Amino acid sequence: MNLTKLLLPIVFACTLSAAAPDPGHYSEAKFEVRATRGHKPAMRDGVKLSVDVFQPKAEGRFPAILIITPYSNNPGFTKRGTWFAQRGYVVAVADSRGRFDSEGTWDPFDTKHKTDGYELVEWLAHQPWCDGRVGMMGLSYMGWTQWWTASQAPPSLKCIVPEVAPPDAMFNTPYQNGLLVSWMVDWAGANGGRVAQNMGPGPYGGFALEERRLKDYMQLPYVKLQEVRGALDAPWYEKWILGNTSSDKYWQDIAYQTPESYAKISVPSLAATGWFDADFPGAPMNYLAMKQHGATAEARRPRMVIGPWQHIINTSRKLGAFDYGAEAVIDWDGYVCRWFDHWLKGIDNGVEKDAPVQLFVMGRNRWRTAQDWPLPETKWTKYYFGSNGHANGIGGDGTLSTSADQNAESDTYTYDPGKPTRSCFTGGHLEDGAADTRKSSGGDGVLVYTTPPLENEVEVVGPITAKLYAATSARDTDWMVRLIDVQPDGFSAMLCEGVMRARHRDPEHNGAFNPAKLSIIEPNEALEYTIDFWRATANVFGKGHRIRVEISSSWFPYYLRNLNTGADNIGLETRSVIAKQTIYHNAKHPSHVVLPIIPKVQP
Repeated sequence: MNLTKLLLPIVFACTLSAAAPDPGHYSEAKFEVRATRGHKPAMRDGVKLSVDVFQPKAEGRFPAILIITPYSNNPGFTKRGTWFAQRGYVVAVADSRGRFDSEGTWDPFDTKHKTDGYELVEWLAHQPWCDGRVGMMGLSYMGWTQWWTASQAPPSLKCIVPEVAPPDAMFNTPYQNGLLVSWMVDWAGANGGRVAQNMGPGPYGGFALEERRLKDYMQLPYVKLQEVRGALDAPWYEKWILGNTSSDKYWQDIAYQTPESYAKISVPSLAATGWFDADFPGAPMNYLAMKQHGATAEARRPRMVIGPWQHIINTSRKLGAFDYGAEAVIDWDGYVCRWFDHWLKGIDNGVEKDAPVQLFVMGRNRWRTAQDWPLPETKWTKYYFGSNGHANGIGGDGTLSTSADQNAESDTYTYDPGKPTRSCFTGGHLEDGAADTRKSSGGDGVLVYTTPPLENEVEVVGPITAKLYAATSARDTDWMVRLIDVQPDGFSAMLCEGVMRARHRDPEHNGAFNPAKLSIIEPNEALEYTIDFWRATANVFGKGHRIRVEISSSWFPYYLRNLNTGADNIGLETRSVIAKQTIYHNAKHPSHVVLPIIPKVQP
């Protein structure tokens, strides 16, 4: 399916510019490169980490760029390290503590990763070939290492470029608002021990192979999953399961998303993510927090770029069933180089005047810039659920409208952990992009609410919130809400979603997610849940399309199942309970989603 055929770009007057992130002029490739491997700087506890260095083969001192990775500093970094070194930077790639050639014991969330980052920055700054100015870059876990390091305020660190950096543990990985995500369990198996583990073909060294997931993740208890899979070298995995709230000291020690930590960060940040990035929430959360809490004026002017990309950003104009056009792939490293040119080389190239937010609008297949996130002109619009009591499946009578039906019935469905609803994703993450949900939403275990075909296009850009008034017959369950763009031919493209474990609702804050503690769920009691979608979107629902919302209590195997027992820690449970679920949508309990509508500017 070609999105550009379904949704032809519409040109209209707009107060915001529509241009891809422009790298402009950046340092030319004029240096030969020398690579040295096996540098062994000592950390403050005496443990030595392995660092590979790519540097200009020339006299003089150069600014440095640090990457800290658990994925081996040897393969995969030669091309990027050489590219930046040719342009007058020293690129240092360090193995994380306990991984590959580095000494120490490996635990992905050991608080020593914070101080290791500090030591590596200062070690680099004081090398004879470095001019004392250091930046950082890298994606995913390497984005984590940047925020952890920056929160320690090493004096020689001048800027960071966290690409697809996750937030703190309970907001994305390994727990997504209380739900354990399967790909992080896969990650634990593939990254146990000192070197990469491989079970065979498939994502995450074969651990994320779909057939293996469907079988393995039906096994109980979850605390034994690595043992079941034969991965015996990840002893820290048990800490993940036992520490199922953010109040656990294990998570508190590594956390960086606190006002106190942000207030120590004095450097500017350039974050990147994609609408289909499995670690999406980190970028907007950090953007907003740095604006509020950053230690310096520069730190309080963060930058954020969001493209039509999956976790490995900016690799193709096509993702899943859709072709997002020629603008979908940009000169990202050139853009990053221009950023470093300014903050590390002191070049006055205007980068500080760029719009703080640059994002790609799907459907229109164009970039746009904004002065803030969410977009200042957003019109927050409620879309209410309605039905005659039979919204089950895509053949049901569920409706979605901006007008609440005061006399609407409630809808019910059964969630059996032994027969979970299948997700539409087939890869390790969200590699299918805006995947078709029709197969997964056809059964009675999914409620479906849909608008009539749109008479005019609707542009939705920004974060989304669902307000559910819901009851369960169990003492705990999960709620999952998905936003779908239904194409004229029926293709139901999943754009984004919100999820919440019921016991994580905070009764004192409108049922919002509370990562630190669990509440009590009284069976069959209508309770309020405020569910912030963990992924936002930027999408034009074209004329003739329909806006759809789906609700379920499982999305397997992307999320491990809630067993519905109400246990304080389901990771230790060996039994499950079938639950009857009720979604209310009447005058007293007006369940709805709030969509960020961007008004069309009239010419």
